[in-house]
Amino acid sequence: MMKAAFIQFNPVFGEIEGNIGKAVTLIERTGAELIVLPELFNTGYLITSKEEAFDLSEPLPGGKTTEALSAIAREKNVHIVAGLIERQGENLFNSAVVIAPSGYLGKYRKIHLFNEEKLWFQPGDLGFHVFDIGICKIGVMVCFDWFFPESMRTLALKGADVICHSANLVLPFCQDAMITRCLENRVFAVTANRTGTEDRNGKSCHYTGRSQITGPNARILYRAGAETDEIGIAEIDVNLSRDKNLNRFNHLFLDRREAFYH
Repeated sequence: MMKAAFIQFNPVFGEIEGNIGKAVTLIERTGAELIVLPELFNTGYLITSKEEAFDLSEPLPGGKTTEALSAIAREKNVHIVAGLIERQGENLFNSAVVIAPSGYLGKYRKIHLFNEEKLWFQPGDLGFHVFDIGICKIGVMVCFDWFFPESMRTLALKGADVICHSANLVLPFCQDAMITRCLENRVFAVTANRTGTEDRNGKSCHYTGRSQITGPNARILYRAGAETDEIGIAEIDVNLSRDKNLNRFNHLFLDRREAFYH
């Protein structure tokens, strides 16, 4: 058994130090072994230019966000997954960093870019990767990746027990759809969404909140409110995600007939 958690809050656009500080304060109160933060939790989401995105970016690893999360992960002996803008040379990625108590463990670059993200970010080029954190194996995806069944299926086939899903959801479908995603792959998922509305330069985004921890048997283990700052924690039995037998005749993965899927 392990405790997994999300942190849901309303980041202030461009206030990196303040957003990091708020997240760290909430992490200190969490008491879980695995904690997921929203997409772009440290910067806010509603970017209006490539120059603005570049100014809000940082290298991975080595940036101030990674350093701050590494410090609290070490202090609290936790693993953290969090979304931010990664800078590599002239390229920007909508990324998620994976932090262990020992420090930086790895990163994921969002593969399926949503809407105007295509103006600011390069599509992810690292593929879907599973990280062994000892207590379990985690897969990472970011927001709109949920819309594509291949995302979670790929991570599940690679051995992920828990999908860490950093998000800034604006569509109303994801929370309910994650029930099916977890059922069809028999995995746990921690969807960390943000709240609030951003209005910038004539553009507006309203975020749906309702962050969620979902189990492999179509059960919602915890769902947050739509507008509240909230820490959601659920105790999960990782062994449930490793048993892919539906009954004595059906195995979720061994029954796949890939020859007919093309």
